[in-house]
Amino acid sequence: MRKPATIRDVAREAGVSVAVVSRVINEGSGPVAVATRAKVVEVIEQLGYQPRAAARELQQRGSTTIGLVLADLTNPFFARLADRVVWEARARGIHVVLLTTQEDEHLEAESIETLIGRSVGSVIATPTGGNADRWRRLIDLGVHVVFVDREIEELPEADVVTIRNDQSAEVTTSHLIELGHERIAFISGPLTTSTGRSRVAGFRHAMTDAGLPVDDRLIRAIPFRGDTGGDAVSALLALPDPPTGIIVGNTAQVRSSLRRIKQVGIRVPEDLSVVVFDDNPWTELVSPPLSVIRQPIDMLASHSVDVAVGRMRGAFTEPPRRIEIDAEFVQRSSAAPRISPAAPAAAV
Repeated sequence: MRKPATIRDVAREAGVSVAVVSRVINEGSGPVAVATRAKVVEVIEQLGYQPRAAARELQQRGSTTIGLVLADLTNPFFARLADRVVWEARARGIHVVLLTTQEDEHLEAESIETLIGRSVGSVIATPTGGNADRWRRLIDLGVHVVFVDREIEELPEADVVTIRNDQSAEVTTSHLIELGHERIAFISGPLTTSTGRSRVAGFRHAMTDAGLPVDDRLIRAIPFRGDTGGDAVSALLALPDPPTGIIVGNTAQVRSSLRRIKQVGIRVPEDLSVVVFDDNPWTELVSPPLSVIRQPIDMLASHSVDVAVGRMRGAFTEPPRRIEIDAEFVQRSSAAPRISPAAPAAAV
């Protein structure tokens, strides 16, 4: 009995890559030259290739390999996450193909095509927030997708492993409120990402719950890459009524934000209380040691690999899982009670 043709057979006979064949099969997923498309279609017909067989092919060929698509390895959070995912995967006899998108939707789209060509069985990814259609096509091809840290709400068919971002933002905001701060600024990631939206929502909820007004000028949603943290701090401190407390909820911009605070001569916590998301060895060594939201990276990695491998091996067949993990608030010395301005002396 003749073995059914595979997507690789089509690519080989047509003299193109697997990614090109995928673009021909998935109309609108990417540009293909007219002549090339015609050649691929001809080979598909000659070999009797059934596109839906791609799902079975990917599951069979990718049984020992998962893809890992992370946003930015210059961000210590993602660097540590990558290290732990690789460690957890190796412990289960699984290889990892690591790709980085540098927070670029176009690079992310290319990464998805690359993973189709590598025939991975599952993918763990921190999505940019775009490319929902491309992620869905990957899932339609039989590749199990686990979003870690971030998610795409339009893709309920993907598993999700994340911290409770809204709750973490509420905890940090409430801490500053309890210290007497009312003008509190929040620096988040882009609102195109689920983490950015959730953390800002948690900040707003804590302020409203405390009966405090939310000044939109104190909310800065900035990119993860570049030196925008410092620019955001400068803009906040230049306000007529600047904040007395700042929460940096964008992990990639913590150092840039702190650098600018030091450059302008603001004392922490005497002049400005500061709390940041994510913990690093240096956050405890600076003066003063920083109060932080410590994200459970080991648990994020372990749960993500468990789900990705379990799906790939058929151990998990239930509907998509959503695993939310509590982050830990670590109180140190960078936030202090607000000192009200001294009242003017009474006239004699």
